[in-house]
Amino acid sequence: MPSPASAFEFAPPERIVFGPGRVTQAGTLTASLGNSAMLVTGRDLRRAEPVRESFRSAGLNWVEWVVAGEPTVSEVRAGAEAARSLGVDCVVACGGGSVLDAGKAISALTPQTGDVFRFLEIIGLGLPLENQPLPFLAMPTTAGTGAEATRNAVLTSPEHSLKVSLRSPNMVPRIALIDPSLSLGLPPGLTASTGLDALTQLLEPWVSCKANGMTDACCREGIPRMVRSLGKAITDGQNLEARTDLAYGAFLSGLALAHSGLGAVHGLAGPIGGRFQAPHGAVCAALLGPVWRANVETLSRTTPGHLALERYRQAAHWLTGIPGASINDGLRWITESVREWQIPRLSHHGLRVSDFSELVRSAQASSSMKGNPIRLTDEVLSQVLAEAY
Repeated sequence: MPSPASAFEFAPPERIVFGPGRVTQAGTLTASLGNSAMLVTGRDLRRAEPVRESFRSAGLNWVEWVVAGEPTVSEVRAGAEAARSLGVDCVVACGGGSVLDAGKAISALTPQTGDVFRFLEIIGLGLPLENQPLPFLAMPTTAGTGAEATRNAVLTSPEHSLKVSLRSPNMVPRIALIDPSLSLGLPPGLTASTGLDALTQLLEPWVSCKANGMTDACCREGIPRMVRSLGKAITDGQNLEARTDLAYGAFLSGLALAHSGLGAVHGLAGPIGGRFQAPHGAVCAALLGPVWRANVETLSRTTPGHLALERYRQAAHWLTGIPGASINDGLRWITESVREWQIPRLSHHGLRVSDFSELVRSAQASSSMKGNPIRLTDEVLSQVLAEAY
């Protein structure tokens, strides 16, 4: 595992605008990117109304593209074709992680001449983008995926029963506009699942075999913020101070995962999301405790002096607030929080025990597994699924 002094590359968004009320700048910021925008939104059109008001004030021309759920390859291909035919010169996305990924993919694909499968990982050729993406502005309305800080878009291919990435260093949003007030009133269940997703995206980079000094700084700052405010935001959806902590923590999680990778939680979550109608955040939350246990037990048995074990102990302190907390104390906090916040088990999403072997095979081939602090065998990953089932 690298020390914090290891060499690294760090490529955040070109401009970061953060704080309650900053959505009023959406129009002027978009105008700095182009003259005709595509606004990508989710199914709840009301969430983006402050953006439209800002666009009107700035005298912008724009068209809208709605993403009802997690984006599919065909949906973003159609979005790019629409943007191309309408002469759009920039893309703005306002919504949860799925909406941001859709907008990011549309901005990347619109200037390309080849089909999307030329550029997709795993099910495509994985070639570099031919042309520079359209300028892209990301505005999250949930505190979950951190997609406003990443260089990839996760897309579902129903015909392959897989989630795959469209990835390029040039896909980092030009502007990340993060206004915590956009997440006010988010339902408790969605707050819990997205928040635990962001927390997972801080815990996995913290113990990743590709961790570095910059990602460590993101995790040290982000984990305590998520822990102190997630319960408050679940209980009181209008708590702006808590929402601000979560928004900042989620952004830091995006920076961390983009530069040090993830681990077995996301390695398993990707195939599950590709085969079942299962919300990504809820799946990650259900897997977090079992993967924590599997990693710790495997590390303790095979390499008891591994630096990741000390990092798990530090994470346990952040989670529990207890000086000298043990690794098991941290695991207990996760297990009890998942239960208290009513995160459904994997069986709720239609998984069957007979699906485990295929899910494990897909997980082992995923890019996320490359960041896990120790290689987990197929048998151990099957046990993880059984524990979360």
